[in-house]
Amino acid sequence: MAPHSRPCDITVVGAGVVGVATAWAAVRRGLSVELVDRAEGPGLGASYANGAQLSYAYTDAMAGPSLWKQIPGLLAGSDPAFRLRLNGHPAIWRWGLSLLANANGSRLRRNTLHTLALARDSRQAMQALLERHPIDFQHHVAGKLHLYFNDAALRAGAKMVELKRAHGVRQVLLDAEAASDVEPALAQVEGIRGAVYSPDEAVGDPWRFSAGLLDTMRGRYPLQARFGFSLESIRRSAGEWLLSSREGEVIQARKLIVCAGIDSAALLRPLGIRLPLMAIKGHSLTVPCGPRAPATSITDTARKLVFCRLGDRLRIAGLADINDWDPAVDPARFGQMLDLARQSLPDAGDYTRILHRWAGLRPATPDSVPIIANAREGLTCNVGHGMLGWTLAMGSAERAVALALGEAGTTPWPGRG
Repeated sequence: MAPHSRPCDITVVGAGVVGVATAWAAVRRGLSVELVDRAEGPGLGASYANGAQLSYAYTDAMAGPSLWKQIPGLLAGSDPAFRLRLNGHPAIWRWGLSLLANANGSRLRRNTLHTLALARDSRQAMQALLERHPIDFQHHVAGKLHLYFNDAALRAGAKMVELKRAHGVRQVLLDAEAASDVEPALAQVEGIRGAVYSPDEAVGDPWRFSAGLLDTMRGRYPLQARFGFSLESIRRSAGEWLLSSREGEVIQARKLIVCAGIDSAALLRPLGIRLPLMAIKGHSLTVPCGPRAPATSITDTARKLVFCRLGDRLRIAGLADINDWDPAVDPARFGQMLDLARQSLPDAGDYTRILHRWAGLRPATPDSVPIIANAREGLTCNVGHGMLGWTLAMGSAERAVALALGEAGTTPWPGRG
């Protein structure tokens, strides 16, 4: 089938928060954009019901010295928050070795600060957007408390506070009593040894953001959104990219930005583009707020859970199932997360009334740093945001579009070719 229309200036593949933000970064420059996704609407994949925290200060890389101590638990399956599958997708071996290569102090600092710089850009880009278009997605500055339950973990958290403080991040170390002064709902939590408080952290519903920004662009900017397009292949022809669907439809693209999350690796592999992405499956649940729902966002570092209040609802997210490529909710794992939530903040939510169950695949790189680079002529990647896609979406969008356009002073980030 022939291409359906003349190509727009930029075609964005993927309409999660990263893809929608990338479309915005292009249309705000006056460019025409076509946004393409296989789903029936925006933000329906890994963006749909994630933890909802905009963690601009908490950009700590996944791999650090403490990872070595976690390996026996991962292999034995004794840690309920983490699960590792060694069978199935063969990429786990190369990706895992690269992850371990990043599991040292110097790489932890480097990777954390790379992502911190992107988070700073993302906060600024979000502020600029909302000043121009006040989209309603329950966005507000709630602050965030990271709770620690043993002294070793607290000391490690304190080191990261010192590292980021030198880069303008506002974080303070609190004892249990001071943390409860900030958030009285912590009276229900036992065994807190201390906390890191980040007062400037924000929250917002990622799906409502994606839908709201798309509606804004459709009404005011040269944007076409094409949903239900099951992209099967990408090829180069006569100086353009051709996107073919399973149904035989073809879209022409002058410049292509791929923001397809975990699917990006398989999509680009036939072009010889190797993306070191690993699926890390997470779950979330949404419940009505309970009698002691926290106003501040909470991260329980022992149980690896986040609690985020969105109006009269509480979003709880967690679990990390490495090399699990099935996006469906796992009933057993969901039950484990629900049990952990009840242990952590028993009165925070009405756990008998689950409003929504969700699972999603986070596309993680071994160094926890997104891949934002020109991979081929006219083809830019904006992928690999791991657990921070919602946080980093706006900043990575600006960098990706600037790269695609060859704007002065722009280089692959962070130094990737």
